[in-house]
Amino acid sequence: MENVEKRIRDIAKELFEKGKIELFIGYEAATLPLKSRPYFIHSRESAAGSADSTSNADGPVDNLVWNSFCSNNLAVFLPKLFEIDARSRRKDPQPKPKIGIVAKGCDLRSITTLIKEKQVPRENIILIGVPCTGMIDKGKVEALFSGDEIISADERDGVLAVNTRKGIKREIKRENVLQECCMECCFPLPPPGSTDFLIEGKAKEPGNGRYDGVKKFESRTPEERWNYFKQEMSKCIRCNACRQACPTCWCKECFADQDDLRWIGVSTELSDTMIFHLIRIFHQAGRCVGCDACYRACPMGVDLKTFTRNIVKDVKELFDYVPDFNLEDTPPLSTFKEGDSEEFITEPE
Repeated sequence: MENVEKRIRDIAKELFEKGKIELFIGYEAATLPLKSRPYFIHSRESAAGSADSTSNADGPVDNLVWNSFCSNNLAVFLPKLFEIDARSRRKDPQPKPKIGIVAKGCDLRSITTLIKEKQVPRENIILIGVPCTGMIDKGKVEALFSGDEIISADERDGVLAVNTRKGIKREIKRENVLQECCMECCFPLPPPGSTDFLIEGKAKEPGNGRYDGVKKFESRTPEERWNYFKQEMSKCIRCNACRQACPTCWCKECFADQDDLRWIGVSTELSDTMIFHLIRIFHQAGRCVGCDACYRACPMGVDLKTFTRNIVKDVKELFDYVPDFNLEDTPPLSTFKEGDSEEFITEPE
């Protein structure tokens, strides 16, 4: 991973030095263990650093990191950066920014979807594809220490070395604490031609794509599935964290926030909550890449991943479509074929 990290920094410096970008989006180390966070570098800071003697002498680019904690799907920031202010009366719109962005497989698939949906202009972004070995699940690691506070965690050669407040030191195989979405991921390495820079390095083996968790859910009776859905939705506090974290929830005004045609209330009434999630999940048909950003953002632990993966599986089976890296494929909700199955309408379970 160190070689990948160095290459990311070198590319960022090169792009700034040649004036090809105004903004670079990557990751930096967070203040808490087991975390990295999105990091934004503006050209005004320059790759060469600041004259301020208290700043990082090597410049902000050298704060960029790549490790097993870079879970955030960075695609979520792009639509807002290219948004046109509908209230502006300017006849000549502001020029769109030039942006460099680090993209693992799930980020790049989301970016591809955003380009297709005309939310991100391809000519204004420089994609830096990175090989992904899977991201560590912070919750899984913390569960191994029974509430003891983790004060440091260092990963090396496939092993996570953890130190706790009570003095416990333990080494854990990273493969045992990977996020579920990473274990199932079939696209850990962006293919050649899908990015402007493709960094060489080791990626995890692609997942089996069998939707094991979804099939377990589907094996239940309709009544059991419905009760499980209600059980999970009853946890929701309607904070909208799932919506904000999702890179393809880019609507300028969510149906749930409309005033002129009130679809649902904004309360935590179970019926309101269920309708909100049902419609949001269906809006992800042909768009969800299974990055689990919504699930990780939820403060209540609602099992959103089962329901979003269910819609991904349905779209794959009904329309033979999975959002990947191909800019030419048309999403199923944007096209119609006479041979499309209609059984889900005419013969629902």
